[in-house]
Amino acid sequence: MTSGGALSARRLALYALPALPLALPTIPVAVLLPAHYAETLGLGLGSVALALTAARALDLLTDPLVGALSDRSGRRKPWIALGGLLAGLGLLALFNPPDQAGAAHLFGWSLLLYVGWSMVQIPYQAWGAELATGYDARARVSGARESVGVLGLILAGAVPAGAAALGFSAAQGLSLLAMVTVALGALALSGLLWGVAEVGRPAGEGQPRAFPSLRPILSNRPFLRLLAAWMVNGLATGVPATLFPFFVGSVLMAGDVAKGVFLLVYFLSAVAAVPLWLRLAARVEKHRAWCLAMLTACAAFAPVPWLGAGDLLAFGLVCVVTGAALGADLALPPAMQADVVDYARWRERGPPRAGLLFALWTMASKLALALSVALALPLVAAFGFDPRVATPSASALLAVGVIYAGVPTVAKLIAVALVWGHPLSRRRHAAIRNRLDRRATAQGLDPAC
Repeated sequence: MTSGGALSARRLALYALPALPLALPTIPVAVLLPAHYAETLGLGLGSVALALTAARALDLLTDPLVGALSDRSGRRKPWIALGGLLAGLGLLALFNPPDQAGAAHLFGWSLLLYVGWSMVQIPYQAWGAELATGYDARARVSGARESVGVLGLILAGAVPAGAAALGFSAAQGLSLLAMVTVALGALALSGLLWGVAEVGRPAGEGQPRAFPSLRPILSNRPFLRLLAAWMVNGLATGVPATLFPFFVGSVLMAGDVAKGVFLLVYFLSAVAAVPLWLRLAARVEKHRAWCLAMLTACAAFAPVPWLGAGDLLAFGLVCVVTGAALGADLALPPAMQADVVDYARWRERGPPRAGLLFALWTMASKLALALSVALALPLVAAFGFDPRVATPSASALLAVGVIYAGVPTVAKLIAVALVWGHPLSRRRHAAIRNRLDRRATAQGLDPAC
């Protein structure tokens, strides 16, 4: 375990690289997969929503278990290896469905993908906190991981767009994306598992219980407040992500090439904006900068219900601004979560439980995505929208636009109300880190641990 910025460039690169294949399928699974099964395979919005919501609901139960057991074992590699295998199998089956694939196929393989992803992502994030625990060193590790993850998000938009430009169908583009993800994942995870040593549990801190009490977490107000804001903002991201193919295809009357280009513009804007949000956060605190980003996204969503067929340039500008706001979502909340983990450790005075806390963070993300699908698809269907109908009514198209923009606007305003008074400012976090270091020194441990 390193105490400062001593993590070598080679180890940092090997640790960060798996973030690319981990990020690569996340948005396509949320954005393109529901539309593919509802339209191309003809399952209908209700069946798709039910299958994906059920898979997400069951997957939620595995997150705290993976986090707690990973903490107790003190191992990260076995979980990541097995999880990568399961997630790869699930992804290939989902994006290469047989012609007669039904709701059972979508449910079963989605569940396998979600569980496998949890078994990789949760220990992977906890391992990052263990590789370097100093304040600046942790920022370097998480910054490298998130930056590589953004490259995966960009590639997620580039692969379908490139496949469509070359004349491949949407189904062929999804199949190509799955194969690229599995190939890159095999290489990156191999480098991580064989090239980066695990970090042992610090001596003298005890062993976490396999089924720890949630009472300290439920009484941790900064953690619960941030967790609630993260989940609500996830809903604000998930609803337009779910409706994106329908809005672009049915409202704007644009094809698959335009869908891929819009996604690419969205993620490129996020990457370009990350340094700007970090610079702003250094001046006005991380939570205030995140609030400003969410308010910016709300302003960008305002004209969306008035867009119609052919308004591609206007929607492109919406993608630029909301994509820039996404840059803050990617960079700032994870850093705030790391501050809350430090606060929890100082407050609870027990063995480290980074895996469990990251599991609850991941659990909130998944719950938000599940709620997004469960809310968005039945809601537009209730207003008469059916993607299988060649010419939806004007009222149905208006409903798609209003829900696409209105739900995330309300959700982001709620998240702003939760985050604006976040108590862990820069000054208070510095005081907490100082107390943790003094406690570790008194116990004869490395202060960075």
